[in-house]
Amino acid sequence: MALTKDFREAVQARVKRDPAFREGLLGEALDSLLAGEVALGKELLRDYINATVGFPKLATHTRIHAKTLHQMFGPSGNPTAENLFGIIAYLQQAEGVRFKVRPASKGSRTVVRRILLQRPSRASSASIRP
Repeated sequence: MALTKDFREAVQARVKRDPAFREGLLGEALDSLLAGEVALGKELLRDYINATVGFPKLATHTRIHAKTLHQMFGPSGNPTAENLFGIIAYLQQAEGVRFKVRPASKGSRTVVRRILLQRPSRASSASIRP
């Protein structure tokens, strides 16, 4: 189901004003990718990129043309592992967080745990417990 323009704009506005929501959106994107929900993970990453660094700035830092980046995160996009992990590394750096993967209990989704690098005073409240 495609999201409406109003909903996307509301998400982008909240991402810009709420750091915890922004970090949560990035964490959910990574969690979705790890759970095999690639389409959802790409869509969440696209929303995150649009609301934060933007595709032109991401293109500059990754040296991947902005149009190519848009295609990668589109419905039929298929980014290589090298490109995807390079983009994720940059997004973590730009956000000031680092995500670690921890195994979850059998049958549940993998837990992506974020460790804040640049905001240590918030580290305890922003981490997801394994």
